[in-house]
Amino acid sequence: MKNIVLIGGSYGIGLAIAQALQYESNLFIASRSFDASLELRATHIPFDASTDVLDVSALPDQIHGLVYLPGSINLRPFKGIKPEAFDADWQINFLSMVRVVQSLLPKLTAAEQSSIVLYSTVAVQLGMPFHTSVAASKGAIEGFARAFAAEYAPKIRMNVIAPSLTDTPLADKFLNSDEKKEKAAQRNPMKKVGTPEDIAQATLFLLSHASNWMTGQIMHVDGGMSRLSINV
Repeated sequence: MKNIVLIGGSYGIGLAIAQALQYESNLFIASRSFDASLELRATHIPFDASTDVLDVSALPDQIHGLVYLPGSINLRPFKGIKPEAFDADWQINFLSMVRVVQSLLPKLTAAEQSSIVLYSTVAVQLGMPFHTSVAASKGAIEGFARAFAAEYAPKIRMNVIAPSLTDTPLADKFLNSDEKKEKAAQRNPMKKVGTPEDIAQATLFLLSHASNWMTGQIMHVDGGMSRLSINV
């Protein structure tokens, strides 16, 4: 079985991925929290991406798949954002991801072929008000992924999923009422808010052999928002 590492996996998209992978892979979840009551078939490694150094000794010599899930949704007018907020988004969305990838690089290259999945946001493609901080750090992910994919092909594939607003705990303050959910749903052609399972299924595809001719791609899983024009 493949060895798959999820950085974050205790809730939301990470949990949906873990639940789908737990019986078909050797699953390792590096996260701050872990709900034992879920009875996931996985090895948990305590890890806070914002402060910790990942203990790679707890992982096998070969890693076939890596998913980096920690992130932020820091939306506010640019004039009110302090530089410290930009720095916090940059740290959790980008620099912590870079540190994780570098620490696991020997194990990723030891596999015959491995796949890395990262996450961006539809706001990088569209340009949306109040998204300057998160779009800056997520935009860096897209540029990084293309360069990394070019450098490490064909040994390591790296692809990025760019969702629109998805119903996860991270987005709760934007979707914590039926009115907010309906308003968010009306902003995309599919007229629905994304679910963790929507993003998890795209992630599973990018981890699998079914996508073995894909690398350096930005996959827009956003209800059509980034490609189709609608009246809202």
